Amino acid sequence: MNALNIKEILTGPISTYKGSESTRSMIEKQIKERWGEKELKNYDPLHTARTFHSWIALGFRVKKGEKALKSITFIEVKDNKGNLLNKVKRPCSLFFYKQVEKIK
Repeated sequence: MNALNIKEILTGPISTYKGSESTRSMIEKQIKERWGEKELKNYDPLHTARTFHSWIALGFRVKKGEKALKSITFIEVKDNKGNLLNKVKRPCSLFFYKQVEKIK
């Protein structure tokens, strides 16, 4: 992926990332293991690591054979009045910008 595409991603729409420090460090560790320490500078949880469907919506597709980065998210369970009853932990698969290509 060339620098122009990275710039497009970084200035484009943000993801639904909620800002958990533990999930950020979980993804950083996997990026470091796969692409090295140098690639951490390109990690921006709001732009460069997204779900499969989020990348599709932006006009990108996951390259064949790529394996997802594993993370977690929490789903809020609310009652009819909107009161929070519980938070349920759910696995989440993300793909880094290096794992996607522009749909032609």
